[in-house]
Amino acid sequence: MGTETQVRREAAVKHTVFGVHISGRVENVPAVQAVLTKYGCNIRTRLGLHDADSTSCSPSGLLLIDAFGEEVEDFYQELRVQKGVDVQRMDFEG
Repeated sequence: MGTETQVRREAAVKHTVFGVHISGRVENVPAVQAVLTKYGCNIRTRLGLHDADSTSCSPSGLLLIDAFGEEVEDFYQELRVQKGVDVQRMDFEG
């Protein structure tokens, strides 16, 4: 069991999750990757999903990103303006 201080600190953690849908994945991913690299220290978790099989790769993709830090708003805004990108955001307060 954690101490009361540890429990309070854990309860105060904020989670900001971005759902990032990328269409025209082959053409648009390089610019998105540049944004992800720029804000790499603000990413707790990143999960990429797309349909693929042995003969083809999906033209679209989905990223789930757990972002944190003072630059989250800038990160979000930079993703939103990328060509072929739709971003949905969820904010959870501890």
